[in-house]
Amino acid sequence: MDAKVTEVLELYHARIREERSAPWQEPPGGQDGGQDLHMYAIGPETGQLLNILARSLGTPTILELGTSFGYSGIWLAEAARASGGRLVTMELHAYKSAHAREMAERAGLADWIDFRVGDAVRMIGELPDKLDFVFVDLWKELYVPCLEAFYPKLNPGAILVADNMLRPVSEGARAYGRAIRAKPGIDSVLLPVGTGIEVSRYAPANPA
Repeated sequence: MDAKVTEVLELYHARIREERSAPWQEPPGGQDGGQDLHMYAIGPETGQLLNILARSLGTPTILELGTSFGYSGIWLAEAARASGGRLVTMELHAYKSAHAREMAERAGLADWIDFRVGDAVRMIGELPDKLDFVFVDLWKELYVPCLEAFYPKLNPGAILVADNMLRPVSEGARAYGRAIRAKPGIDSVLLPVGTGIEVSRYAPANPA
């Protein structure tokens, strides 16, 4: 990590500590009302693991589902830069994507990121490229629909990571765990890192 990236990560870490120590307050309009300023960030342990996994791939096309305020994207974009790849990150709310872009520019990583705003399932279907790495961290009811959209676009050897698989408990995450393990060519393991991550690898028997 260079100094710019480290500086930006420290800014995020300070915000994470402040958020986690403050009493919970429901945002205006609810958690999906377009005014939610909570980061719900993955934390440094999960971020570092994402970075290590993505760096292990050669010139990867990385897809992030759920930009939020850009914390996990810094880890993924740094890996993309180091490995000659590119990050496509998708977010429903423009104000979150704009903040993430600002922080990526401050970290010197914006040139390796394609920021997209809108419906994730639709945007996945519009992607022209195959995928080498996917990080799933958006509303849990979208985990399985997103899986169905990106699964046909996976390159052999692709790595998939889904967050919040243990906490908070949700039927959407459970459904994803069942669905990913039922897909042909998928090996998958649930790891107690952060709030629980499902790490999967696509290795089809007869790659195209």
